[in-house]
Amino acid sequence: MTSLSYLAATAVPPTRLDPWQLFLDADIVVKVVLIGLIVASIWSWTIIIGFLMRAARLKRRNAQFEEDFWGHDDPEKLISTKRASSTPSARVAKAGMDELRLSTSGAKFDREGTRLRVAQAMEGQVAAESDRLADRLNFLATTGSVAPFVGLFGTVWGIMNSFFQIGSQQNSSLAVVAPGISEALFATAVGLFAAIPAVVAYNRFNHTVNGIEAGMQRFGDRVHAQISREMDGA
Repeated sequence: MTSLSYLAATAVPPTRLDPWQLFLDADIVVKVVLIGLIVASIWSWTIIIGFLMRAARLKRRNAQFEEDFWGHDDPEKLISTKRASSTPSARVAKAGMDELRLSTSGAKFDREGTRLRVAQAMEGQVAAESDRLADRLNFLATTGSVAPFVGLFGTVWGIMNSFFQIGSQQNSSLAVVAPGISEALFATAVGLFAAIPAVVAYNRFNHTVNGIEAGMQRFGDRVHAQISREMDGA
C-alpha cells in the first residue's frame, strides 16, 4: 500500500459541519455573498445595540425632564438649560414656547390662531424627534427583507456549480456533489442568520419609537393646555 493510499484509507471523515471550512471551500461568488451577508449582520447588530442604549437613555431623560418641568417655578428657564437641550421632550416644549413668543410679540394677537400655531409647532417637533430616533432602522428592514434572497442567490449559484462538477467529472455520486451543496446551503443559512434578528429588532424598535412618540405627544398636549389656560387668563 502506498503512503497516499494509506492516508486515504485512514482519513477520518468530519463528524460535524465546520462553517469556516465551508467558507474556504466555497466558490468565489458564494464567498462574496457570504462576506456581504456577514457585514450586513454585523452592521445590523451595531444598530440594534446602539438603538437599545439610545432609546433607554432618551426615555430616562424625557421622564426626568417632564417631572422637573411640571415642578419647576420657571419652566422656560429650565428649557434653556444645557441639559434640556439634549432631551427630546425639552425640544418639544421649546418649539411651543418659541412659537408662543413669536405669536404674542405684537401689540395684538389672535388667541385661536396662536393656539393653533403652538400646537402645530410642537406636533412638528414630535415628528422630527421620532424621525431622528428611527433614522437607521430602515437598514434593519432592508436587511430583513433582502438578506434571505441574497443567501438564496448564493445557494442557487453553488448548486449550479455542483451540477457543473457532475457533468465535468461524469460522476453523479453523492460524494461529488455533497460538498458543493453544503457550501451552497450555507449561504442560505447565513442569509437567515442576518435576516431574522434584523426583522425582530425592526418590529420591536418600531413599537418603541411609537411609544416614545406617543409620550412626547401627550407631554406636548399638556403643555399646550397649560399655555391655553394662561392665554385665557391674560
